[in-house]
Parts: sequence; C-alpha cells; structure tokens
Amino acid sequence: MTKKTVINVLLIALVVSFFVTPIGYYGKVWLNRLLAQTPEIILPENRERIANYDWQLKNSKWDYINFDKSKGNVVFINFWASWRLPCAAELQEIQEVYNTYKGEVDFYIITDEERPPVEEFMIKNKFTFPVTYLIIGEKAPLDILEPPASYILSKKGEILVKEESIADWDNTTISNLLDIVIKE
Repeated sequence: MTKKTVINVLLIALVVSFFVTPIGYYGKVWLNRLLAQTPEIILPENRERIANYDWQLKNSKWDYINFDKSKGNVVFINFWASWRLPCAAELQEIQEVYNTYKGEVDFYIITDEERPPVEEFMIKNKFTFPVTYLIIGEKAPLDILEPPASYILSKKGEILVKEESIADWDNTTISNLLDIVIKE
C-alpha cells in the first residue's frame, strides 16, 4: 500500500469513529466546547426584570421547591437535556462556574427529563451541581427556553444574560459579571 492509501484509510477510520465509537462522542463534545462563544451581557438600559419569583420546581430528591427562595440572590439558570450533545459540552463549563460560585450564586440547572437518565448522566460525567426538574405546564417567571439555554439574574431580578444556544461560561467576562453583581 502506498503512503497516500494509508493516510486515506486513517482519515476514513477517524471520520467513522466520530459516528460509531465513544471517541466520536467525546470528540464532538470537545468540538462543541471549542466553538462555544462567550454569552453577551445585556446592557443596563435594555435589561428586563422578572415580574415575580413564583415558580414551582423539583429538586434532585424529587421534593417540591419554589424559586422564590432565590429572591434577592444572584441566579444562574440553565435549561439542558442529557441526550443533547451541546448540553453535555456546556455543562462541563457550568460545573467549573458552579465550583467557583457555589454558595454565592443560586444555580438552577433545569431539565424536564425523568430522574433515572439524569442521575446516570450526572454520575457518568462527575457533575456535582444541583439538578432541578421542570414541572411541565407550571407557570414560570421567565420564558422556558429550548436547551441548551441560560439566564443570569441580578439580586434585583434583572435579566443580565439571556443565552439561547451553547455558550462558554467559564471565562473572565462571566466571572467579572458575577463578581460585580454578587457585591451589589
């Protein structure tokens, strides 16, 4: 076999591996992370404020909780699904933000899935952030966005960030924003 043939076979094997092996899954997650952009911070004059905090959800123990416990706190909300590859890529970044800001920011990492696949996904990926379950049909103070999507709220309930696609959350822009609004 010629050198060109060997290179072509290796390239074909690499492409096929992206579709039929776990290497492909991790490669696609890495590629999604690489292509993710920093979320845009909404200018102060364009910020909307949520009307209320009345929103019934379930925590990881399947107990009902109300979003109103976060009134007056900085809040990070992310809508995700374990079966969506961009979500898996984004959640690795969110885990880093959670590690840095847990206790200072309220995190709502929200899914509408059943518990077993979510718990399996969390263990497999070694995620420790709190999972919140959406109650379908329950009124919400914000638009329920298609995953992956996120909000960051100020202590006053102002929407500082509304991101409707995969984003790079573990960066200085977001860290600076959170540091400022935590001190307010």
